[in-house]
Amino acid sequence: MPELPEVESIRQGVAEWVTGRQIGSVTVMHPRAIRRHPAGPDDFARRLIGATVTGTRRRGKYLWFPLDTDDALLCHLGMSGQLLIKAPEDPDGPHLRIRLSLDDPDHELRFVDQRTFGEMLVSADGAEAPDEIRHIAPDVFDPGFDPAAFTTALRMRRSHLKRALLDQSLISGIGNIYADETLWRTRIHGGHPTHTLTVELVSELLANLRDVFTEALAAGGTSFDELYVRANGESGYFDRSLAVYGKQGQPCPRCSTPIVREKFTNRSSFYCPQCQPVA
Repeated sequence: MPELPEVESIRQGVAEWVTGRQIGSVTVMHPRAIRRHPAGPDDFARRLIGATVTGTRRRGKYLWFPLDTDDALLCHLGMSGQLLIKAPEDPDGPHLRIRLSLDDPDHELRFVDQRTFGEMLVSADGAEAPDEIRHIAPDVFDPGFDPAAFTTALRMRRSHLKRALLDQSLISGIGNIYADETLWRTRIHGGHPTHTLTVELVSELLANLRDVFTEALAAGGTSFDELYVRANGESGYFDRSLAVYGKQGQPCPRCSTPIVREKFTNRSSFYCPQCQPVA
């Protein structure tokens, strides 16, 4: 958390306010927020001040802001990162990590992160595609996503389906919530062996994944608490449409069988034992 719909909602929310704007000042409030910018806060600020943001882009769970200097401001939100458009006079709040003023006296961009797992860095010559995220696979909405290549790579793996879906080097943007929802729609258990999947089933899985993402994006993403909000500070409401995630003991919307929760690595999986029998 956040996953692709949340990150895309944030990208859309900040795009109209930052695109075409020149960065006026940069204040780093917490050094951990730029821990992967090795030159430190002074260099981070120097590389940004005076640059103009030419757009907003996303790959999976990463956001970046191409600059007219050919560099890019790269952002990963971690577990609790927020990009907010605020009036300069608005209170900072306790978790403000980075402030960027713009050549717009009424708005500024703030990076807020309660748990400090998120980060920003300036990627040299990264406007088109930052080197730091080249290992991240395209997501299903990326023009570079190749369904046939993904299907082949998935079926060649000796793994379980849910584990493969969460592998950002295979396909990006999917986290625990949307994996469970997609698996439920496809009527398949997350423990299903990937090498036994048919081409037709993978095609259905991808179609369901796109549908889940599209519906979640229309709802502004999923908010369970105040850690995820959109750029305007409002919560997403796709949690109202979740079929299985977080629904332990509640009836399956399709067959009324109680939803089951099981441990998955250090997280949980939710599924319907009737609709999604264990392989």
